[in-house]
Amino acid sequence: MIRFAPILLALLVGIVMYRFSVRRTHQMLDENSTELDDPVLETWTRKMARALDLPRIPVFIYEIDPVNGLAAPDGRIFITRGFYRKFKEGDVTGEEMASVIAHELGHVALGHARRRSIDFSGQNAMRTALAMLFNRIIPIIGPWIAGLVMNLLLARLSRDDEYEADAWAAALLHKSGIGIAHQKSLFSKLEALTKSNAGTMPAWFLSHPKTDQRIAALETLETRWAKADQR
Repeated sequence: MIRFAPILLALLVGIVMYRFSVRRTHQMLDENSTELDDPVLETWTRKMARALDLPRIPVFIYEIDPVNGLAAPDGRIFITRGFYRKFKEGDVTGEEMASVIAHELGHVALGHARRRSIDFSGQNAMRTALAMLFNRIIPIIGPWIAGLVMNLLLARLSRDDEYEADAWAAALLHKSGIGIAHQKSLFSKLEALTKSNAGTMPAWFLSHPKTDQRIAALETLETRWAKADQR
């Protein structure tokens, strides 16, 4: 029993951290967001709502500056104030913003948002367990190696989720008549939109696939749909 104590401790720590994180996330979102009230963007969300047979798609503004979208575990869709500001300044079109909303809807529909929240406990438990294990084998740098291994694994899983959400969003945009072209044009802008300092890697790209790969995946979908339409 003593031999398994570190693993049990890691699991306990992960569960506690998960519960704290979920509660803290909900609190931060509730305290720092308001529902979006923009007639231009509502034109596009209404189109997507009709395609999904929904009365409406509520979107919330999260009051932070980084350019990003967010699908909360409870199913709410958020656009950051920084992203909305880019839209108001004309750097992003309404259709491109609609593609962001569609992408986040994809995360919700595919269960990514909830799964990521639930998996948080397991991820932290595994990270702690690996750190304990590597520290015994390679003292001092063992925990650092464990963290690197987990980060690489989680980044791969996150990129897979992004591809799936891209495909789901593309299908919705196609069905609603908005089109995939705006989704691809936004991808081409993302590096400039998300870069905070010259010469640094935008945070967006740490867990997202490369832009050219995302566009190529969408073009593959378009080709497949075009062939299906010709049959």
